[in-house]
Amino acid sequence: MIITNNDWVYQKFKDNCNVLFIEGSYRDVLVKVRDKIQEGHELLTHPLSSSLKPNETPYKSIIISENKGTLNFDSVCIIENSIMAYDKFNKNKLINLTDKIIEDFKLIDLTVLESALDI
Repeated sequence: MIITNNDWVYQKFKDNCNVLFIEGSYRDVLVKVRDKIQEGHELLTHPLSSSLKPNETPYKSIIISENKGTLNFDSVCIIENSIMAYDKFNKNKLINLTDKIIEDFKLIDLTVLESALDI
């Protein structure tokens, strides 16, 4: 399952994968992933993957297991630490993003996701 706030990711994978589109921020994606992990899903990609810090991009796509299992404490720890890192870095929020910069951030997120899927 892919959880994303990037409409490019949603459009590319919606017909072939279970994609949950979040109308919201990077933090909103992290919180939804945390909720899913607490239901028994497991992280398959790291929530802070790529060389961009959480305050440097508004888009994030994270892959979790399709099926629920027992609570995975490693996944819980990683997602909780990722939310704390997001909050720490976002004391200085992004401002004045042009349409071109937004498109660049969407492309970076899509490319990172594709590399995780080995496409």
